[in-house]
Amino acid sequence: MNSENSVLLPFIGSAAVEALNDGKVDAVWILGVPNAPANHALLENPNVRLMSFPTAEAFTIIFPELVRLVLPRAVIDIPRNVPPVDVPLIGSTAKVLVRSDLHPEIVSLLLQTMVEVHGGRAIFQRSGEFPNSIDTEYPVAPAAIDFYRSGPSFMQRHLPLWLSVHVQRSIAVLVTAIAILPLFRFLPRLYHWITRRRLFYWYAKLKALEASFDADLTDSHLAEKRAEIEQIEQAVSHISIPLTFSDQVYNLRSHIDIVRRKIASRDNAPSGRIAAE
Repeated sequence: MNSENSVLLPFIGSAAVEALNDGKVDAVWILGVPNAPANHALLENPNVRLMSFPTAEAFTIIFPELVRLVLPRAVIDIPRNVPPVDVPLIGSTAKVLVRSDLHPEIVSLLLQTMVEVHGGRAIFQRSGEFPNSIDTEYPVAPAAIDFYRSGPSFMQRHLPLWLSVHVQRSIAVLVTAIAILPLFRFLPRLYHWITRRRLFYWYAKLKALEASFDADLTDSHLAEKRAEIEQIEQAVSHISIPLTFSDQVYNLRSHIDIVRRKIASRDNAPSGRIAAE
């Protein structure tokens, strides 16, 4: 059916029912539940026949947004046997779309309301069948997934919305604080290790300088050693160290002075003595 082989008229609801009863139209297409006033009036009208859709299953395969429904025999009126047989129909599922930035508490409240209104038994659904998280077209909100998995939280069931929001935020902050609290125990140790590592670096330089003394040091080599020890002394004097590490700094500088005296003794020794050592 299309506009080329049929005359389509914009009748809806009760206007469509009146047009069908008055013979102004041959058929009406109505989307809605059977107990809606317009639908119920048509189903009980003996002059109106409900069209069967035997190919409904094929339509649901080609168009996944459609669903196959069956209107059971006599479900509208048992004494009058309306309808007289099971009637396969085509329907569509209703979807509730929300913004991605909508607060999770609002999503949960919407779902609680939909469960209260639409969660019961009806002609085309079993108890608890709707709402559900089955959707092939749109992603399901994370708050909705949590709701379908475990239902409303304890606070949502027993506390007002404004209070439950503050309580949940407080719990989140508390859990985060508990998780990062052990890190504060290691921060002083880490700082202590970094500070000592800076001193150990110059200790390593000093040790390497002292180990480089050999028996055949020339005047040029001694000059290099004197320049190197002065460089180490100058670098250590510019290190910014907390007062708690002052003793270690002074200990390092005393060791620098010891190595400097060794260089000076080599510098003042006679050439023959240097060779004999």
